[in-house]
Amino acid sequence: PPTFFQPIGYGDFGNVTAGADENGQCVCKVFLSDNTFPFQKMEQLQTTSTELSLKVEQGFSELKVYESKLAIYVQKLMNLTVRVEIMEKEPDKYTQLEFEMLRIELQEMEKLVTELRQSVNSSVIFDHLYVEIRNMTLVVNQLERYDKNNLLVIRRDFIKLQKKLEDCEKWREESFKPEIGSCNHGGITNVSVPYIVQLNAHVSEGYIYGGWGRDSKPKPGFEEIYWYSGYSSPYTNNIYLYSDYTNLLLRNSYKNWVNDNKGNGNNNVMYGNYYYYNCYNSGNICRINATTFNVETRVLSGTAWNSRFSYSSATYQDFDFAADENGLWVIYATEASKGNLVLSKINTNTFSLEQTWDTNLFRRRVSNAFMVCGVLYATRQLNLYTEEIFYKFDTQTGEESYISIPFNKQYEGFVYLDYNPADQLLYMYSKGYYIFYKVQF
Repeated sequence: PPTFFQPIGYGDFGNVTAGADENGQCVCKVFLSDNTFPFQKMEQLQTTSTELSLKVEQGFSELKVYESKLAIYVQKLMNLTVRVEIMEKEPDKYTQLEFEMLRIELQEMEKLVTELRQSVNSSVIFDHLYVEIRNMTLVVNQLERYDKNNLLVIRRDFIKLQKKLEDCEKWREESFKPEIGSCNHGGITNVSVPYIVQLNAHVSEGYIYGGWGRDSKPKPGFEEIYWYSGYSSPYTNNIYLYSDYTNLLLRNSYKNWVNDNKGNGNNNVMYGNYYYYNCYNSGNICRINATTFNVETRVLSGTAWNSRFSYSSATYQDFDFAADENGLWVIYATEASKGNLVLSKINTNTFSLEQTWDTNLFRRRVSNAFMVCGVLYATRQLNLYTEEIFYKFDTQTGEESYISIPFNKQYEGFVYLDYNPADQLLYMYSKGYYIFYKVQF
């Protein structure tokens, strides 16, 4: 019987033919091609699939993070928008720090949006958000520059100036400050800015006449005693004593003396537990014991009083008591001196004049005077807010000279100025306020 084969195809991998041979037996012939199964391609496909799965998962994770961040920063953006709108209405009420904080927050948001733009293909929304944030940053910068009252600039300049002043003050204090009680220096070379303490114990600007300070030579156990005397006219009719500086500030006096006979003038001083002043309606001097309130009087012949040669700063300032490292002094004028300033040292044990010096300085030219280490310093008014130490007289040598040490005043006028050797400060009473100055030697 004839032989035949029926082919069965298997594509590119081979084929099979079936038929009968010459003996009638069924025969199958299998043909396999040389091409083998592409295992390498299959492995590459599986690797690529795995990598894609990981990238998709990572992408979803990043999207979740960005979504979380975006939610937070959207809220921040809303808050910033409100804050910037408020600033646009009242830019002068905000400090540089607030502007800087706004800028930092906007920079953080700008960074996040930049990351989102780079990570997400569809970035039209993020492009718009980026532009909005940039515009807001420009607004903040413009607001700071706008500052129509230049408050930020003033604040910056003030801080720089304050720092310079503090450094200068520190340098001056450290450069040369003698020990308390020492006269080992060449005299006053400068006076600090005025330090305003507070309004007087009466809490009244109407009490423009008066003085304040601390005991210039306190008794043991009373080193911190402060005093104040004030009135609406140029007389002394009360004294308030304070146990320390804190109680002075609290207006908590432990003693209050009222003098029915009053006293003329206000340039008085407390020295060794005694308060020294010009006896009322006379050319004599008085002192009151701060413990017993007993009053002593000493008659001085030839002195000018009743505002005859008063200081130019106020009437009835005929006697100016001053304390320094060398003792207690009184500055006045006489008819014999023709109104020129006379200086006497007071013996505090006998309450009498120990020694007297005449000067060539007309007392009415002087607004006030004080003593430091046996040297008399006199001041005059340069303008409404500037005083000048313009004259000095050395009791050791008898020499007098003109100098120029200007210093600022907080208010136009003052009636009291005195140096205290216990702390090397100048005490001033001006327009009812306690003021003091630091002195540089």
